[in-house]
Amino acid sequence: MNQSLIRVGTLYLPVTNVDRSAKWYVDNLHAQLTHQDEDKAILNLANVSIFLVKSPESESANFVDAAGELRCSMTFEVDGYPALQALRKEFIEKEIEVGEIENRGHAGRNFIFKDPDGNKFDVWSELSPNFKRNLFIS
Repeated sequence: MNQSLIRVGTLYLPVTNVDRSAKWYVDNLHAQLTHQDEDKAILNLANVSIFLVKSPESESANFVDAAGELRCSMTFEVDGYPALQALRKEFIEKEIEVGEIENRGHAGRNFIFKDPDGNKFDVWSELSPNFKRNLFIS
């Protein structure tokens, strides 16, 4: 029996309005809604189960690093720079708050976007090698 952690199964995100947030994730990120009640919504998004959990306005999934910069806690991946550009353009057209495409000194490029509750997410233009191998992507 393998005692290693195999994958991330579920992420929990604080939201102030479960209905509004579930609709936003479905409409804007093409998430699939699998369950919803007054306290939470369960979504399938990017091969991960995401729980949107009703929380006070002061909560977010963001954190402040040692240099005082507000950071996101999750990075999504797209397959290549053209996909990154196209997704950012789509988000801008949908009036999602997005940052500029950045060169952070490593392979690929990134940009940040926010959900309606201010939860920040990163998007990277590179698919991880293990994911590519598992999906037989060359």
